[in-house]
Amino acid sequence: MKEKKDIISITFLGTGTSAGVPVVGCNCKVCTSTDTKDKRFRSSILISYKKKNILIDCSPDFRFQMLRNKVMDIDAIVFTHGHRDHTAGLDDIRGYNYILHKRIDVYLSKEVLLSLQTAFPYIFNDTRYFGAPQINTHLIENKAFSIGEVVINPIKVLHNKMEVFGYRIKNFTYITDASYISEEEISKLYQSDVLVINALRKSKHISHFSLQEALTIIEKVKPKKAYLTHMSHFMGKHEEVEKTLPDNVFLAYDDLQIEVEG
Repeated sequence: MKEKKDIISITFLGTGTSAGVPVVGCNCKVCTSTDTKDKRFRSSILISYKKKNILIDCSPDFRFQMLRNKVMDIDAIVFTHGHRDHTAGLDDIRGYNYILHKRIDVYLSKEVLLSLQTAFPYIFNDTRYFGAPQINTHLIENKAFSIGEVVINPIKVLHNKMEVFGYRIKNFTYITDASYISEEEISKLYQSDVLVINALRKSKHISHFSLQEALTIIEKVKPKKAYLTHMSHFMGKHEEVEKTLPDNVFLAYDDLQIEVEG
């Protein structure tokens, strides 16, 4: 009898770049599209696995993302890097603190911790006021760590010159804000059933993969399926772009839910 495997459930809370889509003040065909798949919050995902709800990143749209997806509890936030489009929602975890009477575990590198201490000093200082977000910080490096029974393997990528962590959980791999991955780190992507990778736009960019660069990595590591995320309005309309992609590659969109065997 075939062994029953655990299921990793992934919800794409946001699939847009730092400006989101539509972009404020823009009247391009993507920003004015009526297709809901062209409406993109800033990028993050929710992973539900082994009775844990784990966020990767906490975007400025965090509050609305949680309400829209009816997420009643989170166990941890794992940060990829310290840029505001991936961290600015941290203040809004207070609802979980108050309602559930719990602190939230946060997993992050030393560099991200320094960034958060600068952006949210009231969370970390000795005279923190009543009502400040309550977190437990756990420093991570480029080696496996666990949240309960969930084992997470970091993947170090470069965002121009900034080090960013992607993450792999069993057969699921998530990479955002990458413009370069070394051969050593690419080796961690092989045999992924699902690879999520950033693709900012069709043209080249200094700190993000372009569409073609993302497709080249997908072709190299050959996951069963791949989803593109962290897309700007310059990528084009969802329906039009997806028609041009290989059969196993898809554009992710906000509120998309997928499952991967653990």
